[in-house]
Amino acid sequence: MISNGKKIGIAVICLILVSTIFFFAIGESTPVQLKKPKLELTAASLEAKGDAGMVVTAHPLASKVGADILKQGGNAIDAAIATHFALNVTEPMMSGIGGGGFMVIYHAKTKKVTIINSRERAPLSAHPNLFLDENGKEIPFEIRSTNGKAVGVPGTVHGLYKAHQLFGTRSMSQLIQPAVDLAEKGIPVNRILARAIDNNRDKLSRSAAKELFLPHGKPLKEGDRLVQKDLAKTFRIIQEKGIDGFYDGVVAKALVDVVNQKGGKMTLEDLKRYQVTLDQPLEIDYRGYQIVTTPPPSSAGVIVAQILKLLDAVQVQNQSVRTADLYHLFVEVSHLAYADRAAFLGDPEFGPIPLKGLLHPDYIQERAKLVQSERANPAVPPGNPWKYEGRKPVKQGKMQKEYPPGQTTHYTIADQWGNIVSYTTTIEQEFGTGIMVPGYGFFLNNELTDFDAIPGGPNEVEPGKRPRSSMGPTIIFYKGKPIMTVGSPGGTTIISSIFQVIYYRLVMGMELKAAVEEPRIYSIQYPFIRWEKGVPSEAREELKRRGHQFEAVPREIGNANTMWINLDTNEFHGVGDSSRESTAIGLRFVDQ
Repeated sequence: MISNGKKIGIAVICLILVSTIFFFAIGESTPVQLKKPKLELTAASLEAKGDAGMVVTAHPLASKVGADILKQGGNAIDAAIATHFALNVTEPMMSGIGGGGFMVIYHAKTKKVTIINSRERAPLSAHPNLFLDENGKEIPFEIRSTNGKAVGVPGTVHGLYKAHQLFGTRSMSQLIQPAVDLAEKGIPVNRILARAIDNNRDKLSRSAAKELFLPHGKPLKEGDRLVQKDLAKTFRIIQEKGIDGFYDGVVAKALVDVVNQKGGKMTLEDLKRYQVTLDQPLEIDYRGYQIVTTPPPSSAGVIVAQILKLLDAVQVQNQSVRTADLYHLFVEVSHLAYADRAAFLGDPEFGPIPLKGLLHPDYIQERAKLVQSERANPAVPPGNPWKYEGRKPVKQGKMQKEYPPGQTTHYTIADQWGNIVSYTTTIEQEFGTGIMVPGYGFFLNNELTDFDAIPGGPNEVEPGKRPRSSMGPTIIFYKGKPIMTVGSPGGTTIISSIFQVIYYRLVMGMELKAAVEEPRIYSIQYPFIRWEKGVPSEAREELKRRGHQFEAVPREIGNANTMWINLDTNEFHGVGDSSRESTAIGLRFVDQ
């Protein structure tokens, strides 16, 4: 017989065990905490540190939105969703619900990386000759990029809802509300937005954006207040109706109507059919680190990896920073990799991609032999990675004409539990097509111009297809633990920004801030080099002697907002790129 006292004791023990199991079971990302920790935000700056979280974006108001969500107990995915909607308000020319992107998520509890691919898709009416005129000639970029034909079916809202479904802990309505408040109350126009409005006044004047950004025919200037009532209305519809608030109903109808009025051919069925994909991460071993990044249709991951491996093959580690020798090798291996990019990369749903061959050690050595240390190589054809795949080549693309790089935005977030988001999202060019959905306040992308205008290769236009992208949000691991995030906007320059930041930090041993601010160069093919202020004139003169040519004046390349994680202290170190109004905000535990 068990006494009443022992029965009560057993009952208490059982209650404690059940409670413990319950606390451990709740939440995908929330550990057991009998008392919630108190968090405080660090000062907003280009550089910040924190032991309880980090947010780095291209705009201070968006960074504050994300940091507030973390402070309130949301996780990194919650904060990323709220941040994205806020960036649509603060950087309407760079990204928004009318576009798409790639979100890379590290889930600390499972130690797994998830990639949510919300890249735009071509409508079912699309065809390989979409950007050719009646004579079979390429339609000039400035015309095709502002036409309704350039609009891909937006994926951003689908992507954000998928992230929330998988990992979110706060309601979507709660996460959207800060952006509603910003849009209704208005934001001050900063120098980046003012410059973009002025540079795109012709494009903006041809759509509903005219009244908002060009009041009385004059572009808003720095310090003016931008109030976006229509955008706030759209956000409220999404709050109320969820994903259908964008892909069905009045918003969807208005979107389709304006695309078709502007020369496109999109239907409500195109919107209803859209689905994101959960992509298998591309994982590359590099000097003891593991680079985890986006696979095709993003080209950035494999091409960044190829460039880094080519640099090792030509022994660039013996060179010094800001020297002609280093820049020369950066350019030469970039030409090799970009040539392969044009030839072999596209949407894997529409044909095989030689990922294994492009990174095969023998192929890297074969391509590296084309690099001459003292002379630029004027002719760099693609290689043949297919022979390392054990199969015959399939259709091959050609290098297309360059056009102004997309502008996009990249941000990174970490929370107190170790979850991490690295996210690049875009509407392509500044203000996308320039087409604003009337009455709903958001711009539509011109993402289909990322397809090859000249058909025949793996990146030709096809219905339902995703155009090749250069976006490459990345998380880098060391001994199985995340140590760094990196990514950038900038169209095809994204690849150059990412590999240079990685190289300067991991190989040259620079501090993170120095690696981000180090002047970057970019060259997709012989002979022209784009360069940032700070590249020494002596180096440029020597490179000219070797056969290279430089653009007449420097200009900014990318906006590589990034983060480093100190594995000894578990402290996050966020760094913003000064090319925009980038802002890092850390979070710290407060003693109670």
